[in-house]
Amino acid sequence: MNTVEVVLSLSIPGSTVALVALGTYELRRRRTKGLDGTRVTATYVNEFTALFYGSKRMELDHRDTMSMMREEDSSAARPWDLTNGITLARPTTTKDPTPPS
Repeated sequence: MNTVEVVLSLSIPGSTVALVALGTYELRRRRTKGLDGTRVTATYVNEFTALFYGSKRMELDHRDTMSMMREEDSSAARPWDLTNGITLARPTTTKDPTPPS
């Protein structure tokens, strides 16, 4: 076997071992420092899967598009009494921690 064959035959097992090692490091770091955000290993797995499945690429693109869009919650809107020109206020619930706007 020449060098190119050896490198290609060990690339998938090597990347798997590297992914497990990086995931373990990220979990330990998160527990000690309390960090939030997307993990590097999750991004790696998503991109690696998108390489083989076109539908995964479409899902990732859709997820990126949806994260950039503004959320408009219609249930938070207050009803208007158009006959008298006043707003009817409902009591806030404890389930929604955001104040009404």
